[in-house]
Amino acid sequence: MYRFLLTRQWVILTLVALLLIPTMVWLGFWQLHRHEQRVARNELIAESLDAAPMPVDELTRAGGAPDPDDRYRRVTATGVYDADGEVLARQRSNDEGRLGYFVLTPLVRADGTGVLVNRGWVRAGDDPTRAPEVAAPPEGEVTVTGRMMADETSGTTGIRERSGLPEGMVMLISSGERAADLGIPMLGGYVELTKTSPAPGNAGAGNAGEARGGGARPELLPEPDHTGIGAHLAYAVQWWLFAAGVPVGWVLLVRREIRDRRAEAARPPKPEPEPDAERTEPIPAASA
Repeated sequence: MYRFLLTRQWVILTLVALLLIPTMVWLGFWQLHRHEQRVARNELIAESLDAAPMPVDELTRAGGAPDPDDRYRRVTATGVYDADGEVLARQRSNDEGRLGYFVLTPLVRADGTGVLVNRGWVRAGDDPTRAPEVAAPPEGEVTVTGRMMADETSGTTGIRERSGLPEGMVMLISSGERAADLGIPMLGGYVELTKTSPAPGNAGAGNAGEARGGGARPELLPEPDHTGIGAHLAYAVQWWLFAAGVPVGWVLLVRREIRDRRAEAARPPKPEPEPDAERTEPIPAASA
């Protein structure tokens, strides 16, 4: 009765089922790992944002990089903005999903080292080959407060580096590249601006530089989300349920095949059709 399992169709079906089970189990653990990463990231962000601000050079140094565990830590830096060294990072979205640029301005400190400050987001213009007019940064010495962020790479962001960009534009936020272009040592990573002290003048314009030079005022970036955990845990359970369902489905198919075969075997054979009898006609008697 079980000999049908050795047929080509059933051998292939069984092999596929045996491959699907470990694959779905692995996918479930992969989703579980992503869930754990999201939870760890949320905890890191929450702890970093709750911590008191600290001087930026306690977390990074010129030519170095901040520790991954120090991401989103609130830091402070004092210096003078180098407006001539400002560049725009392309293809960046705000919290509404609108496309634009990040405004990256170096802040030169008293010891001659610089720290790259992301002053915020500005909307893209109609011509992607021309940088939009951006409000100049505040003049004079300022103290900035912001979130410590790591330099970007294509591997960590998925953004591909490109050559031949319009002047004043970059694809990735890299303190190393800015140090090479400006010829000054830059602290590794960058600061995502949240506050400037003294507060920029001209509260109506919102930025002293805007009053001086006109142009779009950079919008401060929102605080990163550290509450949502996504649906990764639900996806993990779903994959494991699929894995458990494969052998159950295989058994049900086998039982149905056996039931059908038994029903076929119990069915009485169809009677063989009788061949048409040859019709014989009497031979007429010979006339006398």
